[in-house]
Amino acid sequence: MVRARDAAIGSDVKPTISLFDIDGTILSTGGAGRRSMERAFEKNYGRADACHSFSFAGMTDKSIARQGISLLGREVTDASVQALLDSYLEALAEEVHREQKAKYVLHDGVVAAIEACRAAGHAVGLGTGNIEAGAKLKLAKVNLHAHFTFGGFGDDHELRPELIRIGAERGATILKVALSEARVVIIGDTPKDVHAAQAIGAESIAVTTGGFTLEQLRTSGATHAFENLAADGALAALLGNR
Repeated sequence: MVRARDAAIGSDVKPTISLFDIDGTILSTGGAGRRSMERAFEKNYGRADACHSFSFAGMTDKSIARQGISLLGREVTDASVQALLDSYLEALAEEVHREQKAKYVLHDGVVAAIEACRAAGHAVGLGTGNIEAGAKLKLAKVNLHAHFTFGGFGDDHELRPELIRIGAERGATILKVALSEARVVIIGDTPKDVHAAQAIGAESIAVTTGGFTLEQLRTSGATHAFENLAADGALAALLGNR
């Protein structure tokens, strides 16, 4: 429950759009996402190892698919990418369903942060490289899918800065203000989240729950960096009170 005092924090801040990344920021899936992508490559190309040479951190689903197909030496087309992602979604539904809750982790401070943003009048959405259907599958397991009614997704654009911009524009529409009149905050766990925020002139709150260190996140240019969203100062930064 968000206290009245907490809800009042940041009340003098201009209209705010808060966009949350999913993997490594809101939650960690215990590897369900990567396993699902490997299964999709196995089904479509007979190779589960297409993506073994690179990290998915901060990437969009479409860019993962394109890079994996390319590394296999196969033709990359919109149709081949979509076919792979269709197979990925089928596998993801199964992997998320059977992943043990002990390995499927909702990170500290996330729920309180979402509640505080909503209480403060923020437009609270997603800024994620997941395609929208995949995002819903991942969030449903921790009962958070209903908290996000809009966002920028991997279906919207293959490049993270552009999908973040699209999510911010949708948030501005909800707030009934021009995007230029809004404060935009990107909450993520990788330097790519930070760089996407910088690309659209947004603030960034970076957390170490995805595996990057505080030093790495600060060096990347994060406006604020914390161990998690429950850390001292994180909520105040999110609400614009520091």
